[in-house]
Amino acid sequence: MNRIALIIPHYANVSDTYECLESLKKQSIYSQFKIYLTFISEEEFESDNFIKQNPHVVPVKLSSNLGFAGSCNVGLKKALEGNSDIFITLNNDIILDKYCIDSLVMHAASLSNGAIISPKIYFYTGQEYHKDRYQEKDLGKVIWYAGGKLDVKNVYASHRGVDEPDCGQFDIPEETDFATGCCMVITKKVIETVGFFDEKYFLYYEDVDYSMRCKDRDLGVLYYPKARLWHKNASASGKPGSALHEYYLTRNRLYFGNKYAPTRTKLALFRESVQMLASAGVKAKAVKDYYFGYMGKREII
Repeated sequence: MNRIALIIPHYANVSDTYECLESLKKQSIYSQFKIYLTFISEEEFESDNFIKQNPHVVPVKLSSNLGFAGSCNVGLKKALEGNSDIFITLNNDIILDKYCIDSLVMHAASLSNGAIISPKIYFYTGQEYHKDRYQEKDLGKVIWYAGGKLDVKNVYASHRGVDEPDCGQFDIPEETDFATGCCMVITKKVIETVGFFDEKYFLYYEDVDYSMRCKDRDLGVLYYPKARLWHKNASASGKPGSALHEYYLTRNRLYFGNKYAPTRTKLALFRESVQMLASAGVKAKAVKDYYFGYMGKREII
């Protein structure tokens, strides 16, 4: 079996990280894991002998908040030093089906070429965007991600199937526009060919960018629904509509669009950004920061 490295960036919400790790302990191939947990403050994990209770965890202390992209990169580089063959990025606010990692690793090992792979992801019960929309039988089966959809001409990335109860409509493994960093299998060939996440994004769009770079090099970007997990949905990074969410999505969409979109779309993006500059608020700041080249972590307010 290939050596498996899981990279989990931790930022706040220790209880979520604990629950995620407990979920990983139930995986059928847990004994084959090394879990690289990146964090800023050791104090969060010192009160109950955390490391002793989790011998598969390799603690990786960061000097500062590097965001999802930077934290993953530090973990991936540590894992490479440990001679891992398959790498999996995971949000800390997820709960996995017992066979999730096993299924993903087996699928990755069956491929002849390098690839990145994401599973079917549900909303964790109670974290759905529209909580009153669903019947009780739907809870725990509301889709958060069933493949990625990328509208390059308008520079919009979205999740296929989001908010839909799972009725088997997305049960076919297939190529997809982008994999999600929430749970992304990365084979060693991908890292050797593509490298690491672009840290200029800091948060949001780094996984879409990584997917584009894979496709540009004829590497697979795959959705594999036989593996499943549940996501608490941005419990640490801000809910949709928050100032943090709006800032990074706005700024990073401009960055992504100007890297990959056709010329006509770039002109449309510029016109749209001028309109946002005319308004007060976090979107105007995001536009200014993009044009002045202020990427990475930024103060929002």
